[in-house]
Amino acid sequence: MKLTEKYDRVPFGLISGFVLPFLVALVTFLVANGHPSLHAWIHKISDANIVTHVVTLCVFPNILIFLLFNHFDMLKSSKGVLGATIFWAIIVFIIYFL
Repeated sequence: MKLTEKYDRVPFGLISGFVLPFLVALVTFLVANGHPSLHAWIHKISDANIVTHVVTLCVFPNILIFLLFNHFDMLKSSKGVLGATIFWAIIVFIIYFL
């Protein structure tokens, strides 16, 4: 069994599509100016009214793993990433219209 066959599963793509945005958010938090606490950082982006922008920035790298899975013909994993990205898009629309 090749390595790509081992990881060509929808749950693997879903997990990748959900974990990567959290990792990007963590990196964004860590490089924030002034090194605020997590609570202060969330409050800061909420007060600035840029929550949807930050969530969109965090989800954007899902495109890269989607294309990577597609390149290696891991179509089931690509479906999982696409499903997770659609979920994140729905979350962005909910936040935006509330």
